[in-house]
Amino acid sequence: MEDSRESAQSAAHSTDRMSGMLADGATPVEAQEAIRQSLAGVGARLRSLRQEQNRTLDEVAELAGMSTSTLSRLESGKRKPSLELLLPLAGVYGLPLDELVGTPPIGDPRIHISPRKFHDQTILPLSRGAIGVQAFKHIVDGRQTPKLGALKTHPGFEWVYVIRGRLTLILGDRTMILSAGEAAEFDTRTPHWFGGADDDGVEYLSLFGPEGQRVHMKS
Repeated sequence: MEDSRESAQSAAHSTDRMSGMLADGATPVEAQEAIRQSLAGVGARLRSLRQEQNRTLDEVAELAGMSTSTLSRLESGKRKPSLELLLPLAGVYGLPLDELVGTPPIGDPRIHISPRKFHDQTILPLSRGAIGVQAFKHIVDGRQTPKLGALKTHPGFEWVYVIRGRLTLILGDRTMILSAGEAAEFDTRTPHWFGGADDDGVEYLSLFGPEGQRVHMKS
């Protein structure tokens, strides 16, 4: 009975969103594909938001009025998202429902940037969605130094481009300084770390895959 009610709510929500998309000039196929992609990425987005805010499954589940196992299944994609589950989570994370789900306005290519604060830097997501390679702008206020265990490894590749200032990049036993206008791409199976090289700070762009986001963008 509960699954039937949630399926009905999910269908109603999808119908409302499709109506809005069609009114904006999208074709039915475009609207359906946008909904499918956004719903497919809900679990990963929920996990990313929770990790960004340095919260545990138990904490978020209690605030949202659901069991820890329900939230865990939502994040892993084993449970279908429904309004009954997503509305409380939107309140916990302080986001509108559409932003929580990650549905882009059809026909509008602009990215609506929401800056996120991580320790001593501000990160601006420059791409939409919750899966695949994502682009970010990083603004670091001052010099950063690697702490014990700061060098990380994970599958994939990463790319960085320095806009302003200087960026320290450590790859294995090599340390290099990237200046404005310089870029680097590297295999992330090599232990690595990067951060502001000077007191004046640094601004740089990065491309991360899912593993890179998990390792470098959690509080």
